Amino acid sequence: MELKDKQQRSPREARVGDRVKPVARPKEKIQQQQSEEGEVAEESAIPTDLETWIKNNAKDLKIQLKDRRWAAEVVNDFRENLLKFLNNEPLFKSAECLNAGSYFEKVKIHMPDEFDMMLTFPGSPNLRLNPMKLDGGLFYRLDLTRPTRQPIKAFLLENSLTLSSSKVLNEMHRLVRKFLKTYKVPDECYHWEVNRKRVHSPAVTLSLFKTDKNSEELISVDVVPALKVQSWPAAVRNGPDVSNWLGKKALQDIQRLPCYFVPKRQKGRNLGEDAKESWRISFSHIEKKIITSHGNKKTCCESRDTKCCRYDDAKWNPQHLSVCFLYLVRALEDYASRGNLPHFFAPECNLFSSSSFSRKALAFLVNALKEQRREGLPLLKPPALVPPLMPPLMPPLMPREDLDETCNETFEERSFVLVHFVDAALMNKLGVAFTVLVGYAFYILLSC
Repeated sequence: MELKDKQQRSPREARVGDRVKPVARPKEKIQQQQSEEGEVAEESAIPTDLETWIKNNAKDLKIQLKDRRWAAEVVNDFRENLLKFLNNEPLFKSAECLNAGSYFEKVKIHMPDEFDMMLTFPGSPNLRLNPMKLDGGLFYRLDLTRPTRQPIKAFLLENSLTLSSSKVLNEMHRLVRKFLKTYKVPDECYHWEVNRKRVHSPAVTLSLFKTDKNSEELISVDVVPALKVQSWPAAVRNGPDVSNWLGKKALQDIQRLPCYFVPKRQKGRNLGEDAKESWRISFSHIEKKIITSHGNKKTCCESRDTKCCRYDDAKWNPQHLSVCFLYLVRALEDYASRGNLPHFFAPECNLFSSSSFSRKALAFLVNALKEQRREGLPLLKPPALVPPLMPPLMPPLMPREDLDETCNETFEERSFVLVHFVDAALMNKLGVAFTVLVGYAFYILLSC
């Protein structure tokens, strides 16, 4: 009878009362085994050539170390000297540089040619946030509770309360242009140029060129002024739902981070005057923390049921790159078909809403994704070899009549080759979208 009661006790009771090894749960083992078998079965269903194309594209995504080192040296020198220059400016006197973007999140692909810098400046202590009614929690109008005499006063509207995003961005443009008049790149063979303003861009974009004429852009840098505020708006105050896969401690760390607003103008039609002076929340620093910290290693000891052991995450094995990539493609197609893609940090904001994504463009995206998946992702196939436009040898002399017929045939053949060449170039550009998806799947797997 005593033996029977001991067998009926739970594994936890057996461990505590009798001090024996924990009893494994057969149900969990069966579920884990079925999950792994399903993963393998799904992977085996992928055609071999398609799996090869995906893996070959992933190999070309990693940035070479020598390219990374050279670009980092150039950008770091620019950043350090810009911060020294801004020390004499009232608004940006205590500005700090917050490195953000795909390069610093280690998800940049191909070439280290794009960098993002957020120049953060502190706001007034009596700054209050007024959320805009036309948005689900991303765009805001920033108001002061009372007038101020601080340097931020020069960037307020006529009511002396609303902080103007356009004035701050124009000031950033002016200061960067002034800085470039005296700044020189350490290598005299290169120089920086400021690009033309874009209506809905919160950044001052600069391009690095060689001093030679007709030089291509080598590096692009976005300098973004960002207002630093300690309190988060109510729409995003709880933070993203990451406690199950990042851990409760990581979620608390995210909630304690400051909030940054960038001077980005809201898109859409028939918007009010507030949209012209709107500010958008930037989640770049949180995205960087999530990408560099994700993985089940963070939550292995937080749950009481899994306190004594941890199972490896079989879903994110680097060998399953093709499965993960096709999963991302199907997920994107599903969101586009439903016309609803909730923002990760502000779920009430739909990224596929009609105000920011036209119905015609959404229908085109859905059809393109379906066609690519049905045809086996032809955009990832290696480009076919195109024959030369000109024959290598001159044809022999022939009579006039035969020469006319030959010229007509040659013209038709060359026209076909030219059209085929243009189509191939266009398809290569369209393949960038799938290359980005491969890159995110690849780097997620590597960082696990």
